[in-house]
Amino acid sequence: MKAEIISIGDELLIGQTINTNAAWMGQELNKIGVHVYQIISISDTKDHIIKALDEAKCRTDLILLTGGLGPTRDDITKHTLAAYFSSKLIFNQEVFENIKSFLSGRSIPINEFNREQAEVPENAKIFQNKNGTAPGLWFETDGRIIVSMPGVPHEMKALMKEQILPAISAFFITPVILHKTILTFGTYEARLAEILTDFEQSLPEAFSLAYLPKDGVIKLRLTAKGTNKTALTKRMEHTISELYRIIPEYIFGTGEDTLEQIIGNLLKHQGSTLSTAESCTGGRIAHLITSLPGSSNYYIGSIIAYSNRIKEKILNVDPSLINNHGAVSREVVEAMAQGVRQYFNTDYAVATSGIAGPDGGTIEKPVGTTWIAATKHQKIISKKFLLGNNRNRNVRRASLTSLNMLRKLIQM
Repeated sequence: MKAEIISIGDELLIGQTINTNAAWMGQELNKIGVHVYQIISISDTKDHIIKALDEAKCRTDLILLTGGLGPTRDDITKHTLAAYFSSKLIFNQEVFENIKSFLSGRSIPINEFNREQAEVPENAKIFQNKNGTAPGLWFETDGRIIVSMPGVPHEMKALMKEQILPAISAFFITPVILHKTILTFGTYEARLAEILTDFEQSLPEAFSLAYLPKDGVIKLRLTAKGTNKTALTKRMEHTISELYRIIPEYIFGTGEDTLEQIIGNLLKHQGSTLSTAESCTGGRIAHLITSLPGSSNYYIGSIIAYSNRIKEKILNVDPSLINNHGAVSREVVEAMAQGVRQYFNTDYAVATSGIAGPDGGTIEKPVGTTWIAATKHQKIISKKFLLGNNRNRNVRRASLTSLNMLRKLIQM
């Protein structure tokens, strides 16, 4: 079955509010086997809402609307739906008691606008909103379901989880949908697709593979659809094992794993410590590592050596290395990694030096040139990367590339 999500609100169209509701709803619907066919955002106008509903009814079985159910005059969704379904608004005492209870708990006096929210379409099924004043509305027409919910995220999410998703599951017969995300790093999308050509072509008919790249991380999302969950799960496990056989050098995790989480777990398991020396990344690696609770157990500290003076005075980088090879070089970044490891007396260290841009590049070293080194005691690995000409993207990619190099060193 197909579903469409319609988000109502001018604030979404002018960029004042980011539409996080639709993304969350899509994820939750997918979990119960509902295929989201389309997501749209529309303005707070009667004609636009009616047109969107008419079009959605032609292609989907389930339509979910959010927004426009508040107590003010610009909230027109309820009135539009009542007219659309040729229904009059009637006062619902149960909804009114819920509104009174909610507002009294916040010491807010009830007024006529709030009272009007207790007026609901006569032919709608009502979902009481325990986290706000606008109830959810459920309409049935020609075997299709149209559900209207408030746009306030925490109100919508509670209604969906506690009442609407169970109601959808009870009304529709939905297939089993399984997703598995494999996380890769260290190659580019076209190359990965080339490597996996035979793998993709041999996938069962009910399986599909999607590539989702961002900042060097490429997520491989496997999707399987069927009716027998046990058989589908077994086939999914076999398919994933094939991926691990084909590209073991690129896979670093699954699902919502991050490189910083993987590294943290590895260091905790070893009882090892880490320090960082950052030039072009400006502390972003340290930020990623310390964003995790408990990172103080293995992460000791960082030196942001943005100037050559700091590289020389604190990290003990020999000035002749900078003079002879430049700050962005194998020799300097390796010295930085060794210097910070010794300074903090850690087991591991990682260092970066590069030209983030947009200025500072040369023919020999264009913008995006980045050297990264990772070290453990006397062992050190280093590599040059050409990351592109976008400063912010270069910093993000260099930081993740550094973490991936460190992961590989820890796992050696």
